[in-house]
Amino acid sequence: MNNTKKGLGKGLGALIPQLEQAPDSGVLEIRIQEIIPNKNQPRKEFDEEKLQELSHSISQHGVIQPILVSKVQNGYEIIAGERRWRAAMKAGIKKIPVILKELSDEEKMEVALIENLQREDLNNLEEAQAYKEIMEKYELTQSQLAEKLGKSRVAIANTLRLLHLPEKIQDMIKENTLTAGHGRAVLSVPENLQEKLAQKIVEDNLSVREAEKIAQTLKEKEELKDPQDHPKVKDEGSDQDYILDLQERVQRHMGTKVKIKYKNSKGKIEIDYYSDDDLERIIRQLIE
Repeated sequence: MNNTKKGLGKGLGALIPQLEQAPDSGVLEIRIQEIIPNKNQPRKEFDEEKLQELSHSISQHGVIQPILVSKVQNGYEIIAGERRWRAAMKAGIKKIPVILKELSDEEKMEVALIENLQREDLNNLEEAQAYKEIMEKYELTQSQLAEKLGKSRVAIANTLRLLHLPEKIQDMIKENTLTAGHGRAVLSVPENLQEKLAQKIVEDNLSVREAEKIAQTLKEKEELKDPQDHPKVKDEGSDQDYILDLQERVQRHMGTKVKIKYKNSKGKIEIDYYSDDDLERIIRQLIE
């Protein structure tokens, strides 16, 4: 295993010095033009209105909380505090208070992600993409990442699932036209129905719960289209209701899409998974 992982997991408090610890906590003033953004910044979009509000506050009161930076070849790279830096630039501030901290690339990425998550600054797709990049770059499992971020593994898995949505629907989540909950409801229907459901959610201003109910109806209709798959279920309403009820209960328990194919009291159960970690989670649920 890659030894570069050892620096991860310290937590934000250990990586970012608290200013109240001591008067000589290492706060410096650096020319704002010497500072460059973090190349691994998980947040890709900054709310212009909120940025303008912060800029106005900074022009009146200055930058009260220093940003965290590390020394790089051509200046200083932001580890945490890019929003304050951008607002200070807008306000015409020439120098900005910083805390200089030497961190590995892994630690920089982790701090940038945690800072945004704690301030709820990331949209759901940015959060999912950041999870994916960290896991791939540093060979972390969902469980390891969940432990470092203080989240459940299921929460990490559910966020990552959003990356399986078509690009058009991902854009709707980025623009806050749909919520992450809506996105997960859309994911539960076949691909050929996903855009149709997303559009209906927007047009009818559906809640997540309403979207989930429609998704379940669409899935049931799709599954009953082929008479070869469900001859008995289709003919006998009581069996149909029973099988569909079982399917929904198993889905809720497993936390993923489940399909029960039924024919003459025999058939098979299909359980979807979206990563190696997701597969391990499902297997544990089945054997425990």
